[in-house]
Amino acid sequence: MNRFINLVFFLSVSLSSCLFPGTASVKLRRNYYHKTCPNVENIVRAAVTKKFQQTFVTAPATIRLFFHDCFVQGCDASIMIASSDGSKAEKDHPDNLSLAGDGFDTVIKAKEAVDAVPSCRNKVSCADILAMATRDVIALAGGPSYEVELGRLDGLSSTAGSVDGKLPQPFFNLNQLNSLFAANGLTQKNMIALSAAHTVGFSHCSKFANRIHNFSRETAVDPALNQGYAAQLRGMCPENVDTRIAIDMDPKTPRKFDNVYFQNLKKGKGLFSSDQVLFHDPRSKPTVNTWANDSHAFKRAFIAAITKLGRVGVKTGKNGNIRRNCAAFN
Repeated sequence: MNRFINLVFFLSVSLSSCLFPGTASVKLRRNYYHKTCPNVENIVRAAVTKKFQQTFVTAPATIRLFFHDCFVQGCDASIMIASSDGSKAEKDHPDNLSLAGDGFDTVIKAKEAVDAVPSCRNKVSCADILAMATRDVIALAGGPSYEVELGRLDGLSSTAGSVDGKLPQPFFNLNQLNSLFAANGLTQKNMIALSAAHTVGFSHCSKFANRIHNFSRETAVDPALNQGYAAQLRGMCPENVDTRIAIDMDPKTPRKFDNVYFQNLKKGKGLFSSDQVLFHDPRSKPTVNTWANDSHAFKRAFIAAITKLGRVGVKTGKNGNIRRNCAAFN
């Protein structure tokens, strides 16, 4: 009888794994390293803080790195892998070439700090270090701190081709945004909250040039843009500007993680079309209005969203390992 029950249980788990591969048997928890590396969060936080004090770019670069990692094959640090032997890795896909080096360096420095502790060496995954570092830079930039679920393994593959169609584009409308986020188990509310990461960081002019120079046959400037803001952008990003030129994404508080992002949208100061559409589309506008006026509500929603993001495509068991070097497979 017991053998029959065990067989039924095994078959049910196997069926669940086949039908729901992204969620089966994945149990992240907050105290995952309490026996193997109990001080890991303090170690990572110290390394991240040191890097943050060297350059503020550490914050937006690390946040963006985490997002780009999770949306392609899940949160498995596959974005960290360097291309080799004629094989292009994720980081060398065109959509990832603008990822700032400071994000990668933050993870590498934190990994070195963790592995410098003998009892922790090769015990903590790069994927978990990236998740912790993301939480830490958000807090350092004035955003909310939160408990990070841990227990991810590092992925075993990283290809540029796997990035195709997986990342949101600056020209996306609400339907396209919702579809892409839904593919990762995230709701419209989650998407709007995570979009507020644009409250820090910068963008190269080429990402929004069409909005200020050649929007349509009728008008050069996107009418959804605040006229004064559009003039400011045209001044900073004239036509044929050096492609290396970048500007702050939040024109008001670019070095603070806050809800001013939503206040900017209400004024027509969303840098990307994919930002401004959140206010102009009646389906998302009420959420923008709420969070523009209620910082605490936004922070609660953001914590829920980024925690959910951190569960996407987690690798466990034979599907991953703990890399000795975050930039190379073992």
